Amino acid sequence: MIGVPQSTLRFWESEFPELSPMRSSKKIRYYTTDDIETVKIINYLVKTRGLRLEAAKKELSGNKKNVSKRLRIIDKLTDIRNELQGILGGLEKRRD
Repeated sequence: MIGVPQSTLRFWESEFPELSPMRSSKKIRYYTTDDIETVKIINYLVKTRGLRLEAAKKELSGNKKNVSKRLRIIDKLTDIRNELQGILGGLEKRRD
């Protein structure tokens, strides 16, 4: 769903107290919508922005709302860029 390996999720669960999915009696993890949002934020901080774990922890614990808002804006802008690139590609094909 997010493109993060299972081992990375497990590691992040051990490092970030904000990420704690529910578990069944058979130890199957169930991620809530909030957990998925937290994973997206951690992925953004660590993979996209390139923050070290300690800096990402600090950013997440002290400023989760702001980081979440920035991530939503970036996602929307990425979608808009992709749509515009698709339109441009279509226009270029028409011209040929």
